[in-house]
Amino acid sequence: MELKKTPTSLVFAVNGERFDLSHVDPSTTLLEFLRTRTRFKSVKLGCGEGGCGACVVLISKYDPVHDQVEDFTASSCLTLLCSIHGWSITTSEGIGNTKEGFHPIHERFAGFHATQCGFCTPGMCVSLYGTLVNAEKTSSPKPPAGFSKVTVTEAEKAIAGNLCRCTGYRAIADVCKSFSADVDMEDLGLNSFWRKGDSQDSKLSRLPQYDHTQSISRFPMFLKEIKHDVFLASDKHSWHRPISLTELQNLLKLNHANSTRIKIVVSNTGMGYYKDKEGYDKYIDLRGISELSKIRKDQTGIEIGAAVTISKAIQTLKEESRNDFLSDYVMILEKIADHMSKVASGFIRNTASVGGNLVMAQKNNFPSDIAVILLAVDAMVHIMTDTQFEWLALEEFLERPTLGFESVLLSIKIPSLELNKSESSEPESRFLFETYRAAPRPLGNALPYLNAAFLAKVFPCKDSGGTVIDTCRLSFGTYGIKHAIRAKNVEEFLAGKLLNVSILHDAVNLVTETIVPKDDTSKTAYRSSLAAGFIFQFLNPLFNTSVITNSYLNGHINLPLVKDLELKENQKQVHHDNVPTLLSSGKQVLEAGCEYHPVGEPIMKSGAALQASGEAVFVDDIPSPSNCLHGAYIHSAKPLARVRSIKLTPELQLDGVRDIISSKDIPNGGENIGSKTIFGIEPLFAEEITRCVGERLAFVVADTQKLADMAANSAVVDYDNENLEPPILSVEDAVERSSFFEVPPFLYPKHVGDISKGMAEADHKILSAEMKLGSQYYFYMETQTALAVPDEDNCITVYSSSQCPEFTHSIIARCLGIPENNVRVITRRVGGGFGGKAIKAMPVAISCALAAQKLQRSVRMYLNRRTDMIMAGGRHPMKITYSVGFRNDGKITALDLQILVNAGIYVDISAIMPHNIVCALKKYDWGALSFDIKVCRTNHPSRSSMRGPGEVQGSFIAEAIIENVAATLSMDVDSVRSINLHTYKSLQSFYEYSHGEPYEYTLPSIWSKLAVSANYDQRNKLVQEFNRVNTWKKRGISRVPVVIQLMLRPTPGKVSIFSDGSIVVEVGGIELGQGLWTKVKQTTAYALGVIQCDGTEGLLDKVRVVQSDTVSLIQGGFTAGSTTSESSCEAVRLCCNVLVERLKPLKEKLQEEMGSIKWETLIHQAYMQAVNLLASSFYAPSVNSMSYLNYGAAVSEVEIDLLNGETRFLQTDIIYDCGQSLNPAVDLGQIEGAFVQGLGFFMLEEYETNLDGLVLQDGTWNYKIPTIDTIPKQFNVQILNSGHHQQRVLSSKASGEPPLLLAASIHCATRAAVKEARKQLLSWSNQDGEDSTFQLGVPATMPVVKELCGLDIVERYLKWKMGST
Repeated sequence: MELKKTPTSLVFAVNGERFDLSHVDPSTTLLEFLRTRTRFKSVKLGCGEGGCGACVVLISKYDPVHDQVEDFTASSCLTLLCSIHGWSITTSEGIGNTKEGFHPIHERFAGFHATQCGFCTPGMCVSLYGTLVNAEKTSSPKPPAGFSKVTVTEAEKAIAGNLCRCTGYRAIADVCKSFSADVDMEDLGLNSFWRKGDSQDSKLSRLPQYDHTQSISRFPMFLKEIKHDVFLASDKHSWHRPISLTELQNLLKLNHANSTRIKIVVSNTGMGYYKDKEGYDKYIDLRGISELSKIRKDQTGIEIGAAVTISKAIQTLKEESRNDFLSDYVMILEKIADHMSKVASGFIRNTASVGGNLVMAQKNNFPSDIAVILLAVDAMVHIMTDTQFEWLALEEFLERPTLGFESVLLSIKIPSLELNKSESSEPESRFLFETYRAAPRPLGNALPYLNAAFLAKVFPCKDSGGTVIDTCRLSFGTYGIKHAIRAKNVEEFLAGKLLNVSILHDAVNLVTETIVPKDDTSKTAYRSSLAAGFIFQFLNPLFNTSVITNSYLNGHINLPLVKDLELKENQKQVHHDNVPTLLSSGKQVLEAGCEYHPVGEPIMKSGAALQASGEAVFVDDIPSPSNCLHGAYIHSAKPLARVRSIKLTPELQLDGVRDIISSKDIPNGGENIGSKTIFGIEPLFAEEITRCVGERLAFVVADTQKLADMAANSAVVDYDNENLEPPILSVEDAVERSSFFEVPPFLYPKHVGDISKGMAEADHKILSAEMKLGSQYYFYMETQTALAVPDEDNCITVYSSSQCPEFTHSIIARCLGIPENNVRVITRRVGGGFGGKAIKAMPVAISCALAAQKLQRSVRMYLNRRTDMIMAGGRHPMKITYSVGFRNDGKITALDLQILVNAGIYVDISAIMPHNIVCALKKYDWGALSFDIKVCRTNHPSRSSMRGPGEVQGSFIAEAIIENVAATLSMDVDSVRSINLHTYKSLQSFYEYSHGEPYEYTLPSIWSKLAVSANYDQRNKLVQEFNRVNTWKKRGISRVPVVIQLMLRPTPGKVSIFSDGSIVVEVGGIELGQGLWTKVKQTTAYALGVIQCDGTEGLLDKVRVVQSDTVSLIQGGFTAGSTTSESSCEAVRLCCNVLVERLKPLKEKLQEEMGSIKWETLIHQAYMQAVNLLASSFYAPSVNSMSYLNYGAAVSEVEIDLLNGETRFLQTDIIYDCGQSLNPAVDLGQIEGAFVQGLGFFMLEEYETNLDGLVLQDGTWNYKIPTIDTIPKQFNVQILNSGHHQQRVLSSKASGEPPLLLAASIHCATRAAVKEARKQLLSWSNQDGEDSTFQLGVPATMPVVKELCGLDIVERYLKWKMGST
């Protein structure tokens, strides 16, 4: 029996190294083991849900039956360590590294400028590597030398589940495509490998060489001998991998008798959704039972073992379709496979089992796509309960009471359709099958709002020429009900019916009456509308009998609902719908300057290959010091309440929880301070009263991060709100109760012109129009993190992922009550910031420091994603009310605004919002401009700086007003924009101190150039024609400008030259992924190179920029506002000028003696003669150079689907003025990445709260940032070199934030498309004119777009059709 069984060891390999473990906690994940027990840190924790790809590894396992190795990618944050017995794990370090040489994947990521912060890059590399490895196992033709067997489409899809917040994906897609044999090298974008004019062969030879035969992973021989049955035991838990159903039955029987808590696992991917909150005594791994991992095929159908992975099922079903494409049944299998390929992401499908997915649907009401599609084809399931076996219809399985652990799903069967054909069937009858899902991401990795699958047996009616529906099965799911269901009343209604418009109309109405989401389901009306759209899409094409008589269609009844048009430009045709890849093209035009070489060159980012291999060290990668403890926050769940007590679960207190730190632990002389700005402070911990959800109450310190998180999550907080006023949770509440933050007068912007006069001059007025803008979460890939190490003499060193180490330093000293010279804060690199690690990173560092000082042990913390999202605050929501006056020609004469900004509970940086909003709003000539902007104090987490704070909102408000004016006048909106662009004279009035010289005002030139390069006028006509001939798809196109004021900040720099001529540079700015270090290196090489020694042309390779250290370099300030790179470069240039002046006399003397002189010789002699080779400086911009304006414009074209509200981003063209770019490759990445982040704000990312202020979107399951399948299909960027700018740093301009504002062009184009849809809707009601003054919300998600296009659009169309026949 079990008690006598001897525990085995867990044996596996990581990057070829053997690991043999005898005691393992079965709840330990592979990620946890890799990061805490090995030196391999390339696997990152981005979400803990399998939703981001930062932790992806390649798993290889040996199949002794076929003597072959199976390779697949997997999410290590969900993979349980015990499950990898006998497997080999490969991380990004394992495919290449500094010591053994980088893999071509790493080198191409660097050379194609495809990494910025680098936190996500190792996971991307492994995802791509896994695709290349598996491509070599296919029967595809041998590729040409230097390429792989993978196709362009497969290569791009390799990273479909990987998230990146920095790059905008275009460059990453180029890396992937560069390995594809079918790639056109001309389609690959900017890189460091070749130059313009290189031949195809030359380009290939310059790429880091890839040998496809070397991509087969090397499986360690010692693992081939490992036995697969496993019994592992730790102090409290055990892991079992039975190898037979009999052994499984015995295990279940024994444990049932002992009331043991059992978890049955295959892949553990369900934990990513449900987050196990209870512990288990025993884990039973089903993958050792061969029967559960087999797929059987015979004439009765296909039986899929419950432990078969979704990827394996897809592969098998697609193989069937390749073998027999003409069969209806095979067509169904192919479509099932296609739909399954949109479930989760590749690295989840590779391990998640089909059976596990269905069991979650049965037990936990999981919104399963697989249950829906299998329900439609009458699938059966095989169940084992104790020793009893039974076959059930899937429908009955889903409807049964929740299964106990003694019941195990063994297999699923998709029956052959031939069994369903009766003798009375019509000879020409056939089966038609289609599946549907409406989801935010086309390629999956997102739960759908609604999914459906329909199977119908139909035959042509010879008498009427129509189609008869013999029988049908209609299944729906994921709309708030318990599980997938069949719409049986609709099935019965349609059975035997000759399809016509009236029948279709009645069927649609019956569907909407049937598919009614629960009241507590979000977006209920939208989901019901989707159901109507799905059934319409399925049945409408059947009016065309060729669907069922033409075997070529083979059941693909979704005939095109769109007629595409061709655009011929320079003999090149652009087909938005006929490009097999995700990105049809991406063109980059750079106008690099050579005045300051190597400044201005598009060199690759410093440390890019290190980031790709995973060897770049982030804060959480720093090895834990001895006896290091870990922290987690207990935060408030109430918006306003008195905190009476905080208690932990007793068993956790005995199991490694060391302390709970709160405001009571702040030492004498210290302050309860968590962050500060010039406007005020935020306390580290709430004291008696908590004032918002997410406010820090206490800090749990435990032996491990997992234990600290568990303790914090299980903490019981006793609240009391007696005698407290209700919380303020809206700006309207704030106004009612006069709850505002004061804005310093020097920051409040000035009005422009005479508003009364401007209104009097207007021919038309729009009065008191309203709009609202929501929030946005940073979604930096690396969450907030810090490590505090106590040192001698009451000193402390803190490693912080911070955009402002200087302020962090001073606040730690204030909190601990120690001098600032006792504190040291070090920041090497930050895994994405976007403003979220400027202020919000401070309390994380301070909490660790406070705990470390009290306990005299090192303390670190890495916030889990959910906590980070709850506490972050994010972008400022706001309510806008405006009145605008304008003339008949569209020229605006006056604009008056009232804006209420939701700042949250503490001021943070919110006092700058009025200034930033107005600065961005002033991009148009409003004639006269007045405003009243109030910064509201509410009981939400304090909002903080997020990329373009206030400017994003201000710029969009301007566009919304322009749109409304154009709609009121029934004018072309582009004409209204053009007429309201500034002249240089009006620019001087609106931007009094930053307008620059007339030649610097490049917007009019950009505006005109973009119209030509983007073919705006011609495409606009084509869009109109497209909309005229298409009913269910509409397109829109929009051109939008940006004018933004940027401010340079003071910053320090330090340059040291070592005796061998190598150079170390320190700057106040922090490397966030924006390429600051790279630009600083280039500037250093340029500025020192003016001394003109032999070898100075190679100085770039001698420069190293090192981490920020607040003891070594003070007054670093904030890395924010886009201009830190410029300031840092100027600080370094000043240092280099000092060094050059010191070296010049020696250089001239040596030159006289020796003739030419090498750099190394000069430096050696300088050391010998005691020349000071360390220089520091502090750059403080002058009044004339402190601020300037930046310009750009974008044209975007989109296509909306009127049946589900999906918006496809077809093309974006940008021209952006970078002055003389310090590094065009870096700036290009900033432009693309900022634009895509803006796309997320305007179109995709919902960041909402409930009635208590708790964030509803708290993870990757429900917060959807852009992915590679949600960026423009064509993404063209031109960086304009606008010449010499005397007041600018090396004539450069910033690129970090302004391009984000241009993403409003996507939103405006979507509005244009919606306008066409609404115009069509009115025509079906025989109403002339158009309803064009509607508001399109932000974000314009699928439900928002669909609602504006008409939730009842199908019903109204069918009524119109019935009325016209």
